[in-house]
Amino acid sequence: MTAGGSSWVQVPEGSHFPVQNLPYGVFARPGQAPRVGVAIGGHVLDLAGLAAAGLLEHPGWFAAPALNAFMAAGPAAWHPARARITELLTDPRHRARVEPHLVPRAAVELRLPFEVADYVDFYSSRDHASTVGQIFRPGSPPLPRNWLHLPAGYHGRAGSVVVSGTPVIRPHGQLLTAGAAAPAFGPTQRLDFEAEVGFAVGVGSPQGEPVPAGEFARHAFGFMLVNDWSARDIQSWETQPLGPFLGKSFATSLSPWVVPVAALAAARVPPPRQDPPPLPYLDCAQPWGLDLSLQIMLNGHVVASPPFRTMYWTPPQQLAHATAGGAPLRTGDLFASGTVSGPGPAERGCLLEMTWDGTRPLRLPDGATRAYLEDGDVVRITATAPGAGGVTIGFGSVEGRVAAAG
Repeated sequence: MTAGGSSWVQVPEGSHFPVQNLPYGVFARPGQAPRVGVAIGGHVLDLAGLAAAGLLEHPGWFAAPALNAFMAAGPAAWHPARARITELLTDPRHRARVEPHLVPRAAVELRLPFEVADYVDFYSSRDHASTVGQIFRPGSPPLPRNWLHLPAGYHGRAGSVVVSGTPVIRPHGQLLTAGAAAPAFGPTQRLDFEAEVGFAVGVGSPQGEPVPAGEFARHAFGFMLVNDWSARDIQSWETQPLGPFLGKSFATSLSPWVVPVAALAAARVPPPRQDPPPLPYLDCAQPWGLDLSLQIMLNGHVVASPPFRTMYWTPPQQLAHATAGGAPLRTGDLFASGTVSGPGPAERGCLLEMTWDGTRPLRLPDGATRAYLEDGDVVRITATAPGAGGVTIGFGSVEGRVAAAG
């Protein structure tokens, strides 16, 4: 049985990549240069090959090691390309010419899909922020005073963004252990994951010109999964007064497939009610909550299923706030949501929350326990969403194995 809609490509039941999805990525065959492709079922459709065969326009967009040139071309290029790829995969008359450009996904190496220009990580889940506040500020209001007024965030390190599957080396930094009079330098003992969803900017903007929330779809190319690895002990010592630095800058993992904004039209839902009402520059008339269902696995065991639809601050509001002071957008800018968490214990998106900062260790089905991550642990995050025509589409996965400190 297949779940490929009207596509002539055989798509296995439960695949994240029916024809209603068509996420973009970069792949390489052994011994060949990387190029742009689209995921369909268990295959990658070689867009560079299609363009060379005259089946797609603008071969320079696709015979490239990154998506940036295509991303920069904007909606006037994205929409026709998506329509043409859909036509090639659904009209049986094209099968004979297109099928030779289908490559089994197991036969290729997936690369980082785009060159990251800048990276911003937000703090957009009210449930996550509230739980963190309860952990670190018991007896006080859980949310900082500004949290309900703006999408808080910090600037990350673009050069540390890596594709799914890249080992994550346990980082070193300054640590202040309980009862110590002074910090020491060494590997983190409280390594954590953060399940997040990010979006990539395609079309940039001039410096000094804020981008209104209503223009989100003119700039945003697509969405992907993010794991914002965190060294909690390094982070807690260095954060005062300027925020995360070494505790966050060592690695951020990205899923290899970028789901186009157009593929998520059926997943859009009204976001949670915002009270107090946001300032006018954050107004967003369109419903830009996304009904995404995340799943977090630790060493093959499902440990949480956070819902993205409960996120308080939406992607258009994040973009509007990031540019409100005049900061320009650049092709390849990455914006991540912050930890995705829901109100229940089974919906928490990081070990900090799950284990109450290590004081309530998590027990896995095999009997092992974890306060924080140990060397050799593997974290895998997946997500699905409603797609056109009632099908389910997905994001693939973002995965990383913890490697011992060097």
